[in-house]
Amino acid sequence: MILTDDFYSFRHGVFDITVLSDGEAPRSGGNWEPQSRRRRRLPWSRKSIEIDDFIVAQSNIPLIVTDQDIVLIDVGLGDQLHGDSGRLEENLSRIGVRASDITMVVLTHAHSGHIGGITRADGTLRYKNARYFMAATEWAYWMTGAASPSSRYETLVRSTAQAALKAVGVRLTLVDDGDEIVPDMRVLITEGHTPGHISLVLESDIPLIITGDATANDTVSFENPEMTTCIDRDPSVAGNTRRRLLEQAVASHAKLLGFHWPYPGVGRADRDGAAFRLRQIGKFAQ
Repeated sequence: MILTDDFYSFRHGVFDITVLSDGEAPRSGGNWEPQSRRRRRLPWSRKSIEIDDFIVAQSNIPLIVTDQDIVLIDVGLGDQLHGDSGRLEENLSRIGVRASDITMVVLTHAHSGHIGGITRADGTLRYKNARYFMAATEWAYWMTGAASPSSRYETLVRSTAQAALKAVGVRLTLVDDGDEIVPDMRVLITEGHTPGHISLVLESDIPLIITGDATANDTVSFENPEMTTCIDRDPSVAGNTRRRLLEQAVASHAKLLGFHWPYPGVGRADRDGAAFRLRQIGKFAQ
C-alpha cells in the first residue's frame, strides 16, 4: 500500500490504520449543536468552522488493514453533493486503494453522512466486493417501518438509508454487542444516537475505540456528556451511553477515534472533575 503524508496513519495491535475523509459538509447549527434541557444552544466545537447558522463537520473515516482484509468504518455522504463531501473514493486512490479492494464495510449507524457513500449516483454499489456489517437493531429500525421517524431530520434521511441498505442486500451481516468482525475487532453497542448505533473496539495492549457518533462533539460530549443534539433518537439513552463509554475509555486508558472531531480525530479521554476532556494526539492534532 502506498501512503502519503496527507493522512494520519498509525499501527494499533495487528491493525494498520489510516484516517481518511469524505470531506467537509455543512450541517444546520440548529440540528447539530448540543442543547440543554432548556433548549439552550451551545457551541458545536471550539475548533469548528461556523458559517452563518451552519457548522462545517468533519468526516474521519478509518481505513483498517489486516493480513486478510481491508476495512472501512463508515463511508461518508458520497455523491449527495453537500458542501465538500463525496471525497472518500478519491482519497482512497491517493493511498493506492481502489473501491473494489475494500473487503469489509462496518456501518456505525444509518445516518446519511455515514452510509450515503455506499452507492454511486446510478444506485450501484461503490464497494462491490465488500461484505457489510450493521447492528440488527439498527437495520430493523430503518427497514421494517416498525417505528416512525422522530424528527424532520430522520424523515429526510430515511430514504437514503433504505436505498443504501437495499443496494447492499444479501452482502449485509447483522451483528450484536460483543460480536467479532475480524480477530481483535469487536462490536460495542452504543445506542441512543440511533437505536442500533455501534462503536468498534480494537484490542491491543490498550484498546482503540472507534466511537462513531456516540461522542459526536469533541467539546460538549466530554464536558457535558448528558447534553444531546436534536438528532439523537433517544436523548436520555444517548447521554447515559456517552458517559458510560467515556468512563470505560478512562478506565482502560483507551485511545478514541471520533467521526466528527477535528482531523484526525484521534485522542484520549481525561477525567476532569465529574466530566471529561478530549486530549487529541497525532501529528495533525491542534
